[in-house]
Amino acid sequence: MENKKKILIADDEPDILEILKFNLEADGFVVETAKDGNSAIEKAKSFLPDLIILDIMMPGKNGIEVCNILRQTPLFKNTLIIFLTAISDDASEVKGLESGADDYLTKPIRPKVLISKVNALFRRIPIDNSKKIQIGDLRIDRERFIIVYKSEEIILARKEFELLALLASKPGKVFLRNEILNSIWGTEVIVGDRTIDVHIRKIRQKLNLDCITTVKGVGYKFEL
Repeated sequence: MENKKKILIADDEPDILEILKFNLEADGFVVETAKDGNSAIEKAKSFLPDLIILDIMMPGKNGIEVCNILRQTPLFKNTLIIFLTAISDDASEVKGLESGADDYLTKPIRPKVLISKVNALFRRIPIDNSKKIQIGDLRIDRERFIIVYKSEEIILARKEFELLALLASKPGKVFLRNEILNSIWGTEVIVGDRTIDVHIRKIRQKLNLDCITTVKGVGYKFEL
C-alpha cells in the first residue's frame, strides 16, 4: 500500500482550516491542523509532515518565524512549506520565500489551486522512499545517515546505523545471524556472533527504545 503524504495546516481562521483539511483529505492526503505558530511547531515535531501550509499572520509566532525555526532543525530542513497570506505585495512574497518557503499563495484560497500547487511540489521534489524508512515516530535516512525519534536526532556509529537500517527495512522479519554478518560486515571480514550482540546492545541503549527482539538461537527482528 502506498504511503499517503502527510500535510500540516497552520492558520488562525477555523473556517479555512476546515475547508482546506476537507479538500486535502478528499484528495488522499493525511492532514493535521494547528491554530497558531507555537502549536504548529509542536504539531510538526509529533506529526512529522511531508509538507506544511503556514499562514503568515498568526498569533504567537507568525508563519515566517515558524518557518525560520523549523528550517534550523535538521528534521525539517527539506520539508516542503507553502505560505498563505492576505498580503499580496511583492515584498511580502519575497520575504516569505527568502525565509525558506517553497511556494506562496494569497487569500482568498481556492482549494483546487492549493491542491494543484501541493501536487506540483511533490512532483518537483520527489521523496526517495528507498533511502528513507519511516516507522511510527522513528525516521531513518540512509542517504544522510540520520536517525530521528520523536523529533530528537540520535547518533549511532556507522555499523550500528547500518544494522538498525537493515532490521528496520523489513519489520517483523527475522534476520539470521549469518545474514546480518554478510550484509553488514561482508564475507571478507571475520567477526564473531558476539560482535552482533554488542552492536545490538549499543543500539538499544542509544535509542532507549524496545524495538529489536532477540529470537534465541536464530537472529533478530525489528518491531516497533
